[in-house]
Amino acid sequence: MNYTIGIDVGGTFTDIVVADQSGTTIIAKAASTPADQSSGVLDGIALAAERLGLSAAALLRATTRIVHGTTVATNALLEGKTARVGLLTTEGHRDVIEMREGLKPDRYNLRMAPPDPLVQRRLRLGVTERMRADGTVETPLNQASLTTAIDTLAQAGVQSVAVCFLHAWRNPAHENQAADAVRARLPDAYVTTSFDVLPQIKEFERFSTTVANAAVGPVIQNYLGRLQGRLREAGYSGELLVILSHGGVASVAEATRLAAGTALSGPAGGVAACVALSRAGMAANVIGFDMGGTSTDIAVVRGGQPLLAGDKAVGTARIALPSLDIVTLGAGGGSIGKLDRSGLLAVGPESAGAVPGPACYGQGGTSATVTDANLVLGFLDPANFLGGRRLLDLDAATAAVARLAADLGVSVPEAAGGIHRVVNSRMADAVRVATVRRGVDPRQFTLLAFGGAAGLHVAAVAAELGIGRVAVPEAASVLSAWGMLNTDLRVELSRSLGQAGAIDAAALQAAFAAMEAEGRERLAWFDGEVALRRAADMRYGEQVFEIAVPLDDVDWSAPDLAALLAERFHQAHEALYTYALRDQEVVIVNARLSAIGRLRPVEPAGAAGRTTPVAAKGERRVFLGDWRMVPVFDFGELAVDQVVAGPAVIESDTTTVLLRAGDSARFDVRGWLDIGVAG
Repeated sequence: MNYTIGIDVGGTFTDIVVADQSGTTIIAKAASTPADQSSGVLDGIALAAERLGLSAAALLRATTRIVHGTTVATNALLEGKTARVGLLTTEGHRDVIEMREGLKPDRYNLRMAPPDPLVQRRLRLGVTERMRADGTVETPLNQASLTTAIDTLAQAGVQSVAVCFLHAWRNPAHENQAADAVRARLPDAYVTTSFDVLPQIKEFERFSTTVANAAVGPVIQNYLGRLQGRLREAGYSGELLVILSHGGVASVAEATRLAAGTALSGPAGGVAACVALSRAGMAANVIGFDMGGTSTDIAVVRGGQPLLAGDKAVGTARIALPSLDIVTLGAGGGSIGKLDRSGLLAVGPESAGAVPGPACYGQGGTSATVTDANLVLGFLDPANFLGGRRLLDLDAATAAVARLAADLGVSVPEAAGGIHRVVNSRMADAVRVATVRRGVDPRQFTLLAFGGAAGLHVAAVAAELGIGRVAVPEAASVLSAWGMLNTDLRVELSRSLGQAGAIDAAALQAAFAAMEAEGRERLAWFDGEVALRRAADMRYGEQVFEIAVPLDDVDWSAPDLAALLAERFHQAHEALYTYALRDQEVVIVNARLSAIGRLRPVEPAGAAGRTTPVAAKGERRVFLGDWRMVPVFDFGELAVDQVVAGPAVIESDTTTVLLRAGDSARFDVRGWLDIGVAG
C-alpha cells in the first residue's frame, strides 16, 4: 500500500491527512509545537500511523509524497522574529522601503505611526552603480563601493542580504555581480536579489518583497532543513513538498529560494480544498470559511477558480508575489472574550493559542475563550474532544466564563451566548469584506465550512449574511491538509515589458519563451506532465492600475497578433467594468507564466456504502436562548441522503456541527453535510 500525507500546521493544532490510492483517508490532530513545528508534525504522523496499525517508520517508508503547509514565515513576520537583514541598493535609494509609496494604510489617521522597516537604516547601504530603464548601463558597478558595503554588513553580523538595484527588472547584471561578491565574502548568509524574486517594475513593491524574502529566508531554510532531516531519520525517502501562497506546491529548494511565497502557506491548502470540492460537484461558487483555533480565513472560489491578489501585507511587510486572495481575522476557538474600553463585550483578536490554550484544556489558561463558551453552552462533549484523547474541563471553562459574566452583570449562559454571537458577527463581517467589497453577492454562494471550530458557527454566520446553503465535509477539521493533496506543482514567473508605445507582440513572445525555459528548468527534477498558462497585466495608457488577462488560447501565429491581444484586454475590461475604450492605446505591463507539474489528486472518498439511516446516539442539554434537550448524531454513521432537522448536534472525533431550529442537513454521498439554513 502506498500513501500520500498532507500536513497543515496551525496555531493550535497540527492536522494530518493520510490517503491511500483509493482515496480512503485517515486523519489525526496533534498539538502544535510553536518552538519547533517539526515536533508537532512528527507527533501527528505517529498518531496517524497508530490509527493505521503501523509504526511511524513503516508509514513513512510506504509514503510517496508529503505536502506541507507551514506558518513559520507568517509567524516570523508577525512576531518580528526574522533574520538580521542587510540591504544593498543603488546609491541614493536606501530609504525606498521606509518611504514606501508615500501613503499610510489609514491615510486620515494623524496619529498613525509609520511601519517599522524590516532592515535598520544603518544596514541599508548604497552602492555606486546605475542601470537605465532600457537596461543599458549608465554607471558601471563600482567594486570598491561594493566591497566597502559588504565589509560593513559582515562586521554587523547580518544573516541575510537583499540586493535591490534600480531597474534590475530590466537588466540584472549588476545585481548578479553583487550577489556573487556577497556569497564569496559571506558564505553562510542567505542572499537574494530582486530580479530572482520579483522582476517587475514598481520599485517599492520589488524592494519590499525582496527584503521580506531575505528576512524569512534563513528561518524557512532552517525549519525545512530540520524537518526534512527528521523525516529522513524517521524513514521517509520521498520528496517533501511545500504549499505556497498561490496555492501550488513546490520543492524544498524552491520554497527556500522564494521563502516569502510561504507567507500564506497554511490557508492556501484550504482554498485548494475549496477548488477541489467545487470541481467535484459541491457548487461552482463557494466561499471558504476556515475557522481554526487562532484565526478564521475567508476565500472566494468562482466558477471553480480561486480569486488571486498580487499584493498582500503580512505584519509590516508588503509582499507582491502572486497569492490567493484570503481575508484573515483573529477569530478562532482560542479567541478571548473580554470587555473593551467602552465596557462592551469583545472577542479576539487576542488568542489563548496552543499554550496555555482555552481554560477547558486544563493547561493553566484562565481567560474565557470561544471554545470555553461553546463547552458551557453544551455544544461540545467534554469527553469526545479529539476522539477522547483530550478531556475538556467543564468546571474550568465555567469559572472562566463566570468571571466575564460578573463583569457584564449577566448569567454564565448569557455570557457564553454573548461570546458565541459576537464572534459570529465578526466572522460575518469578514465574509462581507471578502465578497461585497469585491463586488460579489454572498447570497449566490455556498458557504463551505471547515477547520476545527467552523461547524458550531457556520449556520448562524450564513443566516446573518442571507446565505441559504452551507456545506460541511466529514473531514472538515483537517480539510486544509486534505486540500494540499489536491493541488499541483507550480512555478509562477513574471517579466515587465516596456511602458510606452503600442503592444510589442514580439517582445511579449520573447518574454514568454524565456519564462517557459526557466519554468521547465525549475521543474526539471519532476518527471510528470508540465502544463503552461500564460497571462498579461494590461491597462489603458492613462490608467494607473492593471488587470490580468488570460492568454492561454491565443493564436500566436496570427498576423494581427497585437490587435488580437488588445481586443482581449478590451473584452476583459468590459466584463469587469461594463465598458471598453477601444479608441485608447493598450499597454502590456507584465507578462506572466505558470509552469504546472500535474500531480495525482486524492478524490473525495464519499460514503456510498452507508445506506441505512441511523437514529440519534443520544441527547444533550444545550443553551439556545434557553436550556433544551437536543438529539446528537454520529457524523461518521449518517447514511447517504439521511436528513437531520434542527435543533440538533452532529459530531465526530474532530468536528461538531450545530443545527439551529429550522436548519436541515442532508448527508451527501460525496462526503459532506448539505445544510439548508433557516433565515
